[in-house]
Amino acid sequence: MTQNSPTPGGFGEQAPEGRINYAEVLDFPTKRLILVGTLLALFLAALDQTIVSTSLPKIVKDLNGLNLYSWVTTAYLLASTAMVPIYGKLSDIYGRKPVLLFGIVVFLLGSALCGAAGEPFFGNLFGGGMLQLVVFRGLQGLGAAALTSVAFSIVADIFAPAERGKYQGLFGAVFGLSSVIGPLLGGFLTDQVSWRWVFYVNVPIGAVAMAFIFLKMPRLASGLKPKIDYLGALLIVVFSVPLLLALTFGADSVNYGWSNPVVLGLFALSAVALIAFLFVESRHESPILPLSLFQNPTFAWGVTARFFIGAAFLGAILFLSLYLVNVQGVSATAAGTATIPLTVGLIFGAVMSGQLASRLGYYKILIIIGLCLMMGGFLLLSTLDADTPYGRVVLFMVVLGLGIGPALPLFNLAIQNAVKPWEIGVATSSGQFFQQMGSTIGTAVFGAVLSSVLSAQMTSNFKPIIASAPPALQAQLKSFGGGTSGGARGQNSFDAAATKAQAEAGIKKGFSGILQAVSGAVNSGSVAAVQGVAANPQLPAQLRTQLTAIPAQAIATPQGRAQVLGGIQQGLNAAQTQAVSATDTTIDKVARAIKVSFASTVSRIYLISIFVALLALLAVIPMPNLKMPTRGEGGGGRPSPAMAEI
Repeated sequence: MTQNSPTPGGFGEQAPEGRINYAEVLDFPTKRLILVGTLLALFLAALDQTIVSTSLPKIVKDLNGLNLYSWVTTAYLLASTAMVPIYGKLSDIYGRKPVLLFGIVVFLLGSALCGAAGEPFFGNLFGGGMLQLVVFRGLQGLGAAALTSVAFSIVADIFAPAERGKYQGLFGAVFGLSSVIGPLLGGFLTDQVSWRWVFYVNVPIGAVAMAFIFLKMPRLASGLKPKIDYLGALLIVVFSVPLLLALTFGADSVNYGWSNPVVLGLFALSAVALIAFLFVESRHESPILPLSLFQNPTFAWGVTARFFIGAAFLGAILFLSLYLVNVQGVSATAAGTATIPLTVGLIFGAVMSGQLASRLGYYKILIIIGLCLMMGGFLLLSTLDADTPYGRVVLFMVVLGLGIGPALPLFNLAIQNAVKPWEIGVATSSGQFFQQMGSTIGTAVFGAVLSSVLSAQMTSNFKPIIASAPPALQAQLKSFGGGTSGGARGQNSFDAAATKAQAEAGIKKGFSGILQAVSGAVNSGSVAAVQGVAANPQLPAQLRTQLTAIPAQAIATPQGRAQVLGGIQQGLNAAQTQAVSATDTTIDKVARAIKVSFASTVSRIYLISIFVALLALLAVIPMPNLKMPTRGEGGGGRPSPAMAEI
């Protein structure tokens, strides 16, 4: 079904008194400067999600905080996700500019404090440097939520519907660009300067963004009266934070697991908070998330689709890196740059889809094409195995990127053109909130699939290897092949060459010790001493038989002892060579089994991703195909009622 988009006044309702149509008031040079500042602010938040990962090993080593490793990311995620809808509503009430500037200031303060974590002047604040970093990362997340929630709304404020598509594509491309620059810049700063500059680098970029926004951006207020839903804001935090914590703890099968009372309690608290939130929002005059938005089919189906896209998208990135590290043999540091083909496809898809939407005036068909490409990309990736050449993986990544690219700009475009202009902030941030929650839940579900399937694959693939392995290796392989160590390694690939070198050194050391013990017994001239050595069950069976058969007269003279030792050494050398060869063969089989296990597991995850992308597609189909004004039609449709009064 094709419909005309609602007028900027929105569904026949009177616009709030004093509302200004900034798309018509501002000249293009001013819009361009505002756009640059907003893009820089968004780039800060997007870059911070990728630049920190490459420096974490060094940070953990310097701050001695391996036990808090995952919390550096979790604290940021908790704060940034929970605050997104709150900032969106506040920007509708007080204007985009003050909320965005507040977010930048908090983010830069958090960045500066993160860079200084563990410095002597902080002393034992929060119990040490690593916990300081976790707390300051949470502060960073509070600021980042304002950047990401408000930035996408600004496009709808300063550009008419006909113009929004091409600029929304640029905002989507920022995330793709940051995923390329982040790992490279993070690695360079960590290796050449200091990991602290991974955080300090945000300060000059943020200062430039603040200058553009402070000097050129108007308040961008919607005209709504400041009636804040404090209880709703509290409840959405109480709902989202325990839910995210429960998903994080539940995926940690070593310390918690899904049946742990703490995890179940967090799920229960989140459910109670959600029920209370829905009750409060249905009765508040100016709710944080107006439930009336869900009566709008474009919004309701759009945020549902974004939830599933969030689950599929983050899973694609995480498990593609896992495949590249453990199967293709890419280093953990280089894994970020190895996914550049996916990023290139994503950027191209985001920019081109926005341009096409502005020219055609329709977005639904472009979203459907993108989701079909995404499903095709997942289907191609589900064929990955241990022998897939990297060139083919690159092609699959490009296809997937082209499918994912249109999702972010076009869903924002659809939602923003379907709601009232004074609801753009809360509608846009709600879509982002649903996508981030989808990413978190999807990661937890896919992580559970990874643990379960990988464990079964490792057990199955290691069984024949253990049966044919040398006795000395069987015990190690049983624990290794149980799946626990394999699943926990994550981003650490199995280095067959290093393992072979280590095993060979151990074998040589062991045979050297055997030769030393045998030499001592033989040179003593005592048959009893030789028999005592022969009784050692750790000796090769052939050597034990040989020692047992040595007569007393054979070691009675120096010449006899030398002759006996010469024969024994020759036999040991042959046994050592055979042991090294058998061990190398076993290690090669182990490396192959690990590759096959990871490839099969990741392939299974991508099969599930096809189903998740299909759910997103099914959510898009009922969306109305709203007709937007195209550039050739004047670029903006009718002015809002408030603008008509000016």
